[in-house]
Amino acid sequence: MTAADTPARALAQDPPEDRRTAGRAWTVTGLLVVFMMVNFADKSVLGLAADEIRADMGLSATDFGLANSAFFLLFSVAAVVVGLLADRVRPRWLLLGMAVLWSVAQVPAAVGGGLAVLIGSRVLLGAAEGPAFPVAQKAALAWFPDHRRNLPGALVTLGVTLGVITAAPGLTWVIHQHGWRAALWVVAAVGAVWAALWAVFGADGRHRTDDEQHTAPASDAPAERAGYRRILGTRTWIGTTVAYFTTYWCVALTLVWLPSYLHTGLGHSPEAAGRLIVLPWAIGAVALLGQAWFTGRLMRRGVSGRRARGWVGGILLLVGAIACLALPLVDGTAARTALLVIGFGLGGSFATVAVTTVAELAPAARRGGALGWMNATVTTAGLVAPAVVGHLVDSQGVTGYQNAALLTGALLVVGALAAFTMIDPARDAPRLRG
Repeated sequence: MTAADTPARALAQDPPEDRRTAGRAWTVTGLLVVFMMVNFADKSVLGLAADEIRADMGLSATDFGLANSAFFLLFSVAAVVVGLLADRVRPRWLLLGMAVLWSVAQVPAAVGGGLAVLIGSRVLLGAAEGPAFPVAQKAALAWFPDHRRNLPGALVTLGVTLGVITAAPGLTWVIHQHGWRAALWVVAAVGAVWAALWAVFGADGRHRTDDEQHTAPASDAPAERAGYRRILGTRTWIGTTVAYFTTYWCVALTLVWLPSYLHTGLGHSPEAAGRLIVLPWAIGAVALLGQAWFTGRLMRRGVSGRRARGWVGGILLLVGAIACLALPLVDGTAARTALLVIGFGLGGSFATVAVTTVAELAPAARRGGALGWMNATVTTAGLVAPAVVGHLVDSQGVTGYQNAALLTGALLVVGALAAFTMIDPARDAPRLRG
């Protein structure tokens, strides 16, 4: 990312009308960053309150893992349905509807009730939040041409990290001082405030219409009509989705089980665990911004998406895998904590690579659906991972946490190999025009 890529420099160089458009683009992008912050603050509550909820409801680790997996029961389905709608319905209204619904979804469990109410509330919340990431990315990227999408795409993804970093200490305090149900009221109120701001300031970008439809050469028309089956059958889409699946596995476990691992598995106090959980997200944030800068620089120099996106993303996953797999080789709480936060931080940093790669691959008229199908596929990791780790913890005790990290490392190796060997949008995109 050079100075010319920063919002302030871009505004200074454009004519007045372009500056107004650019200003609106970055305003919308900023709101979408906050949108993802609220989205992941919602998701983090149960992980931060895991011990309190298990004690309050008398849940085993397996029961708690299944309750968290319930969040993803309709998550993937909703991601596909709304992702397809995003190609036909203005993203502005889809985002507003999602924000309102997920605030409402917090209320039943916040009011009271047992495990059934908690599961029902999480299923509804998952359905409301499932499409959030692909629709937010589509809304943000619509304001920018392809060569300028790395930064806004990374910023929206960074909202995931910022949501947990900013929310974890405050929500941990609320949970310990006022109970875990009070934390649900807090995130519901924040979501309602965002919905009000978006209703006033939200807008849809026109870049797809102006740059990709009106100015696209006639030879691109068949690509616009390419069916989803052709897009989803490309090696690039498949490789990107496999790699992103392993990242989402990391994200799901970081949200649900990592606070308990830090507390129960490594012996940190609940307060310390609440602070330490920020570290993998912070490492992920640095990796996201560094990847966006480096990838953008490579692509401006003419480097292909295969290397600039696939190889760079694959390296991040591989380093994360090495950190996770090295856990049994070190002694001491500090060393294991360091490897854990590095492994999950870097392992969870492939999202921006995935989104910008599919945006480069898919024609504009199919982009929302292509992103939605990818998101639906990868988020099945959230359905499986919490339940698997809950079973490991119940059957193996503290050792189950470490084995969960080793399993995560093995999956990240698979994701890295997929990124290195399959991602090549410059090869596959032209085939969609055939």
